[in-house]
Amino acid sequence: MKIIKKEDKDYPKLLLGLFNPPEKLYVMGDEKILNEFSIGIVGARKCTKYGENIAKSLAYNLSKYGVNVISGMARGIDTAAHIGAIMGKGKTVAVLGSGFKHIYPEENKQLLEEIVKNGGAVITEYEEDMLPLAENFPKRNRIISSLSQGIVVVEAESRSGSLITAELALEEGKDVFAVPGNVNSQTSKGTNNLIKEGAKLVNNVKDIVEEYPYIYNQNIKI
Repeated sequence: MKIIKKEDKDYPKLLLGLFNPPEKLYVMGDEKILNEFSIGIVGARKCTKYGENIAKSLAYNLSKYGVNVISGMARGIDTAAHIGAIMGKGKTVAVLGSGFKHIYPEENKQLLEEIVKNGGAVITEYEEDMLPLAENFPKRNRIISSLSQGIVVVEAESRSGSLITAELALEEGKDVFAVPGNVNSQTSKGTNNLIKEGAKLVNNVKDIVEEYPYIYNQNIKI
């Protein structure tokens, strides 16, 4: 584990734009990728199989374009996004809402190891002993948003932490994307509302990368 302080040269430049940047980051893995082009993928913990498959597919295909995937290593969409990026031989960054002595959820300890082994990073602003308290997670969302060029919301209820991340992204002038879902599904209400409010509808990865010509023009065959 490394500790990167706000005054250090390796501190992620994007975080310095926050009004309350973390004073220090605890990092496992390659801290250099925190300054690379990344897209955040977030969504419901209690996701549907549809949402899980979409998150994996988007992360997998973003990796093919050389785009890093950022998420929060929570159950559901976050976990699917990290797994998809690893399956695509890409790099992924997990932002924790706890310290490294209290990985949450516990079943993702192996995923943490896989992220680091594949050239990614797991980071937190919390000291090792910090428990995964409920109030930590909305706070950590600002880091996910700030490190990402854009945020993709795959599934979200009408009130969820994923929508907080999307709001933070909009405040920073970042792109917000949303995957449409079944109008009768609770986990699609938040994403469908985002689209209604102006988020870009995502059917496939090209709907994301075409917003960034220097990424899209690689002519990757998916």
